[in-house]
Amino acid sequence: MSTPPAPALIATDLDGTLLQRSDTVSPRSRAALARAAAGGARHVVVTGRPVPHVRHLLLELDYRGLAVCGQGAQVYDADTHAMVSSLTLDRELADVALGKIEAEVGEVFAAVNQDGTDGLMLFEPGYQSPHPTLPAVRVSGRSELWAEPINKVLMRHPHLSDDALAAAAGGAAEGLVTVTMAGPGTVELQPLGVTKASGLALAAGCLAVRPADTIAFGDMPNDIPMFHWAGHGVAMANAHPELKAVADEITTSNEDDGVAAVLERLFD
Repeated sequence: MSTPPAPALIATDLDGTLLQRSDTVSPRSRAALARAAAGGARHVVVTGRPVPHVRHLLLELDYRGLAVCGQGAQVYDADTHAMVSSLTLDRELADVALGKIEAEVGEVFAAVNQDGTDGLMLFEPGYQSPHPTLPAVRVSGRSELWAEPINKVLMRHPHLSDDALAAAAGGAAEGLVTVTMAGPGTVELQPLGVTKASGLALAAGCLAVRPADTIAFGDMPNDIPMFHWAGHGVAMANAHPELKAVADEITTSNEDDGVAAVLERLFD
C-alpha cells in the first residue's frame, strides 16, 4: 500500500465509519479531524441519513462545513442551516418501482424520508427501522407515504437478506431509480443517478477541490461510488466485502478509531 499525500478534502461516512456506538464521535477522532483542519484539509460528512437526522450530530461536532446527506440527494450548509442543493424522487415513479420489486420478490415494507431540512420519516405498516432511536411517524397505508415530496424510499423484506434484496431490486427497477444497500436492514431507492459520489462531487466543486485530492472513508456498498470518485478510498475493518474489494486501503474498525488512525499518519 502506497501512502497518499495529505489530502485537501476528507470525506467521511457516519454510521459504521466515523460514528461509534450510540452515535458518538470519539475524542481521538475529533482530535485527528482538528489536526487535519489545522493542516489545511476540509472535512465533508457524506451520509445516507437525511438532513433532519444528522443536524444534531453536526451541532455536537460544531461542524460548520458542507454535508452530503440523503445518499447524495442533499447538500447542506451546516453554517447557514440551509440547503445548497436538494433533489427529490418522483413519487409516482417510486411507487411504480416498488411494485416492480414486489412482483419480483413478494411483499416489502417501505418507509420514506421527506424532502427538506425538517422533512419527516414515514413508516408504512410492517416496516421496522434498523435505527429505532430516529424519529419517525407511522402511517396507515402506503398511499400516505406519497403525501409530500421525498428524497428516498427505504425498504425491508421479511425473509431476504439485504444483499439479496438489493440485487433483486436493482434488476427489477433498473432504469427507474438508483438502488443502494446502505447498512444492516437498509436497502434504499434514490433518484436515478444520485449517489454519494454525485453529492460529493457537488460539494467538492463548491470548495474547489479535485477528486485526486480527496480521501474517502466508508463501510457499506453505498460508499462504492464515492470510492471510485475520490483519489483514495479507505474501508473500515468492519466494512462490507464489496467495499473492501474496491478500497485502496483498509483501516481498523469504527470502534477502534479507524478514521483517526489514517489521519494521524497523514497529518503527523
